[in-house]
Amino acid sequence: MNTAERLNDLLLRRDEASRLAEKRAVERQHPKGKLTARERIDLLVDPDSFIETDELARHPDGPYGDGVITGQATVDGRPICLFSQDFSVFGGSMGETFGRKVVKIMDRALRIGCPIIGINDSGGARVQEGVVSLAYYAEIARRNSAGSGVVPQLSLILGPCAGGAAYSPAMTDFTVMVEDTSHMFVTGPKVVAAVTGEESTVDALGGPAMHAEVSGNSHYTATDEPDALDWVRTLLGFLPVNNQTEPPIYSSDAVPAITAADRELDTIVPDEENKSYDMFEVIRRVVDGGDLLEVHDRFARNMICGFGRVAGATVGVVANQPRHNAGAIDIDASEKAARFVRFCDAFGIPLLTFADVPGYLPGVEQERGGIIRRGAKLLYAYAEATVPLVTVVTRKAYGGGYAVMGSKHLGADVNLAWPTAEIAVMGAAGAAKLLPGSQLEAPAPYVAAERGYVDQVIAPSETRLRVASALKMLRDKREQGPARKHGNIPL
Repeated sequence: MNTAERLNDLLLRRDEASRLAEKRAVERQHPKGKLTARERIDLLVDPDSFIETDELARHPDGPYGDGVITGQATVDGRPICLFSQDFSVFGGSMGETFGRKVVKIMDRALRIGCPIIGINDSGGARVQEGVVSLAYYAEIARRNSAGSGVVPQLSLILGPCAGGAAYSPAMTDFTVMVEDTSHMFVTGPKVVAAVTGEESTVDALGGPAMHAEVSGNSHYTATDEPDALDWVRTLLGFLPVNNQTEPPIYSSDAVPAITAADRELDTIVPDEENKSYDMFEVIRRVVDGGDLLEVHDRFARNMICGFGRVAGATVGVVANQPRHNAGAIDIDASEKAARFVRFCDAFGIPLLTFADVPGYLPGVEQERGGIIRRGAKLLYAYAEATVPLVTVVTRKAYGGGYAVMGSKHLGADVNLAWPTAEIAVMGAAGAAKLLPGSQLEAPAPYVAAERGYVDQVIAPSETRLRVASALKMLRDKREQGPARKHGNIPL
C-alpha cells in the first residue's frame, strides 16, 4: 500500500468513526431534547467555516476527541474560537486530554484576538483522572482571567454544569441557559441535602429561571437550543472581535429629521408625578430600527442594560425602568449595570444612559445586604470609564441616583435633559417635609444647566438627533487614566 492509499484508508476509517460517534450522540441527546456537540456548532457558525483542532487527540483508553470538540470558525464572516462539550462521551466529563484541548483553543483565541465561545454540557470532573481534571479547571480559569477585557467570552449552558465547571462560565462576559435542559450549581441537590439537610431540586437549586431572575448568573434564557445559539450570533454582531478593534458599523436607517415617532416622546412622560411609563418606549425611539438586545432581561428589572445602534454604530444602553420599583437602584441593579458598563468600557463601546431615578433603594434589607459597598460598584464603573458617555435625564434624578447614572461629575461627556427633568437632592414633596413652611417648586433642569451639570435642555422629540450628533462628535475620544497596575473595585 503506497502513501496515497494509506492516507485514503486513514481518512475513510476516520470518517466512519465520526459517523458512528455522531449516530451514538444523536441517540443519546435527541431524546432529552438536546442537540449533539456537532449540531450545535453547525447552528452557531457560518456554513463550512469550522476548522477542527486536535480532532484525533485521545486518552489512551478513550475515543478520539475525548469528549470535547474544539476549533476555529466564523460567524457572519468574523473569526471565533470555540469548544463544544460532548455529553455522549464520558458524560462530557473533563479529563487531561479534554482539558488540554480546551486550553489550547483558548490560547489560540488570545493569540489571534477573537471571541471564545464555550458550549457547556458536562457532568464535571472525570473522577477516574483525579486531580488532573481539577488542575485543568484552574488552567481554564486562568485563561478566562487573562482574556477578560481582551476578547469577548461567551458561555452557553446546554446541559448540566456543576462543581468546578460552573466557575469558568461565571468568569465569562455573558452566559446563556435554556429552559428545561440547563442546570448550573456548585453542588447538586443530593450533596446539599446530605451536608446541610436542605431539600431542593435541580431547578430550584440551579435551573435557568433561578439564575435568570434571582442569582443573576444567566444573561439570557432561551426557549430551546437554536434560540440560544441564535441569540449568541446576534450578540456577536454588536461586539468587536477584541479590545483593539471596533464593533462592526452598519449602514444607518436613521432619518436626519424629526419624525412622528420622535414627536411621541414629547408626551411620553406623564404629567402625574407618581405615574410610571415604560423606558423601553423611549429607548426604541432613539436606537436604530427600535432594536435593543437586552441582557439580564429577567434580573433586576428596575435597571435596563442592552446593546443597540445609533447611526449604525454599537452603543451600550443603561437606563432606569420606572415601571419597576420606580426605577430606584438596589443591590442587584447596581451590580448588573456596573458589570455591563465595565464590559462596554473594556471593548470601546460608547455608553448611552437614560436617567429617571429617585435614588438608591432604602431599607434594612438593603443596608444589611451591603448597598453601600455594592452600590458603589456602579459609581466606580462610570468613574473609570473612558469611552464616550452620553446621558439623557428624562424625569427625576435625585440624590445618589442622579450622581451615579452617568452624571457630569463622574466624567460624562454630554449631558442632556428634558424639560420634565427634576435634578435635586430629593423631590419637592420630600423636601417640604424636611423644611416645613418652605415654598418649594419642582427642581427644573435649568438650575443644573446654569452650573454646567447639564449641557442642553432639549425637547424630547430632539433626543435621537442630539444623541447621534453627540456620539459622532465623541467618536475619536481619547482619555488616559493615571499609571497603575489596576484599581480596587469594591467587590
